[in-house]
Amino acid sequence: MKNCKAVIFDCDGVLVDSETLGNRVLAEMITDIGFPLSPEQAVQQFKGGKLADCLAVVEHQMGAKLPADFAAQVRAQMADVFQTELQAILGVREALESIPVTKCVASNGPEEKMALTLKITDLLHYFDGRIYSAYTLGVWKPEPDLYLYAASQMGFHPEECVVIEDSHLGVQAAVAAGIPVLGYADHSSPEELEALGAKTFRSMHELPALLGF
Repeated sequence: MKNCKAVIFDCDGVLVDSETLGNRVLAEMITDIGFPLSPEQAVQQFKGGKLADCLAVVEHQMGAKLPADFAAQVRAQMADVFQTELQAILGVREALESIPVTKCVASNGPEEKMALTLKITDLLHYFDGRIYSAYTLGVWKPEPDLYLYAASQMGFHPEECVVIEDSHLGVQAAVAAGIPVLGYADHSSPEELEALGAKTFRSMHELPALLGF
């Protein structure tokens, strides 16, 4: 891509393979309280979403309220699973090494979750503190605010950046922000991401060349 001066990465499902693990935990915990949900259904429904929104959908489908501390229980269980099972996305470390411009992470997840997952997978040092959370702004994807904030914090115009995303919400946010977006479609439908405005790719080994490096 021409004039790429900075790259904005989503975190879950783009840098770390946490979408599958996190939604497995969520599905198991929801099933345990009497509302059967498979990990595949959880990924399909909740990929890229804010946990509170995911749980609100579950409550609506159940027709009942979840325990008040359910979100905290889910986050604690996810953290335990991440410590033992979380892996970096295949090829992403080599891609990060080959991309010579400023890089940041911008996610709908809390900053402490990003810091944890990036530390476990030894990716944190690639971003030098440039980790931006929708919770800081109080505005979540698909709104463009987080990506506009990330570009501004790095000192670049939106059109000088490229976003790397894997979710519908993230692609919509990047398009709304006026930032070119590459859709990582290893676990997502490339047709759906392209319909929303992304150029898609299947392997992180392709990423540096797609960015022009």
